[in-house]
Amino acid sequence: MLSRSEIQSFLTEHPDFDDISNGMRSAARFPNKALLKETRKVVALARKFNKEVVIPHALELDRKKQEEHDYLPWEFVQKANEWGFFTMWIPRFFGGRGCSFHSMFYFIEEIASQCLAMANLIGVHYLGAGALFCAWNIRVCNEIFREVAEGEKHEAPCLITAATTEPGAGTDCEETELLDKGTLTCRATRVDGGYRINGSKIFISNGHLSTWHNVVCYEDPERPSETAMLCLVKTGADGFSFGRQENKMGQLACPASELIFRDCFVPDRYVSMNNLQMSGLRGGEKGKTREILSQFFSASRLGVAAFGVGAARGAYQKALRFALNTEVSGKLLINHQWAQNILAEMYKNVASSRLSYIEGADVNGIEGMLRPVYNKPLFYIFKYYPFHWMKPIVNRMLESSLTTRIFRKLQLEWMTEDQLNRNAGWGALAKFMATDAGMKNSHLALELMGQAGVRHDREAEKIFRDAKLLQIYEGTNQLNRQCLFESFIGRHYPQVRVYEHES
Repeated sequence: MLSRSEIQSFLTEHPDFDDISNGMRSAARFPNKALLKETRKVVALARKFNKEVVIPHALELDRKKQEEHDYLPWEFVQKANEWGFFTMWIPRFFGGRGCSFHSMFYFIEEIASQCLAMANLIGVHYLGAGALFCAWNIRVCNEIFREVAEGEKHEAPCLITAATTEPGAGTDCEETELLDKGTLTCRATRVDGGYRINGSKIFISNGHLSTWHNVVCYEDPERPSETAMLCLVKTGADGFSFGRQENKMGQLACPASELIFRDCFVPDRYVSMNNLQMSGLRGGEKGKTREILSQFFSASRLGVAAFGVGAARGAYQKALRFALNTEVSGKLLINHQWAQNILAEMYKNVASSRLSYIEGADVNGIEGMLRPVYNKPLFYIFKYYPFHWMKPIVNRMLESSLTTRIFRKLQLEWMTEDQLNRNAGWGALAKFMATDAGMKNSHLALELMGQAGVRHDREAEKIFRDAKLLQIYEGTNQLNRQCLFESFIGRHYPQVRVYEHES
């Protein structure tokens, strides 16, 4: 047998084993029985919500948006708020319900299997929340998340967006390696007491529906990777306005908004991340904001992967139901071998792509953006401690700059290059694998159903329209393939160059 030092030597020469063993390492760390029990409850709740809210209204909302371009689905947002979905994955010490983030991916898949637009209306709120988490500015997190919780209590939904994409830079904004190659124009200029933002953002999901907007802007757009900032802008702020809603192919019920900033003042309190705040960390400010954005995209791509699996599963379920109830040549379609092969292929696409986002969620929990809340004993404290009994003390603690420094050190100072690559690689792999599966299954459903598949009331054509967008946002799937190559393959070979301009 090998000695411990020999094992370590053979495994660390190339850390490939750690890249593919996230599930086992996660199982060794998390209290899995409790997580399983909680996830079962979350999935059951999602299925009840689908039955009572999503399924009866999905086609209606899609049709209404086609007829009324400026329509906003406030009724659905209110329903989701009543069911507690906008606080369900906010930690309890911020006033939320404190469900584990692992369960959120299963929840999103469940809602997406019936309507991607409605899943996006809920999921994108946590994209905005994720932009807060990745900077671990605890004071800002506490204020914004408690406003979300108050909005739930008083039936006044408070949603959060994440605003990255710009008119002259789409894919360039979605990959930290490409930031300096993009034409970025959303500038934050330092003034007394804060910053003034000028520029615009486009294709911002939930923009017109949200109260708070996490805006990625740049002190120097010529050096975006070094000067990136996260600023919080509230709807109604001076200098901030909404532009058009995009006239999209799919996911119609979830608006894609233009956000316009004209000398929009953001006080220092609502700057959740800039290089000055990062300067107290090991390694100084250089690279830290870039690391934070990398972690954010890694986590957000897992959410899109869950959408993709939901789309793949929804298309499979529609095709299966059609095959069970349709006769061809005197026998049920499902009893034809060719149809069975198509359905088996569709099921394979669902199952295999689900495994990719689960593996990605495991690595994110133990090494990624959410690691601080999964550290023992913090996990148990955050999960079970009765914070509501000590609200004034907890609030004073969360307002302290020391608490923010502690969380940032927990997150950023322990992060190695291999861990960053693992998060980026699994986020990218899950994203393009699952969203390609969603598109493939949507296509197979239409082929199996024939002319019935293109009818709006059969829902398959809606899934096809909805699924296409998944291959484009959070970085195109071509970009995510490049990210996977760099993270899992290219990093082992010094002669490899990625993202170089080809003449």
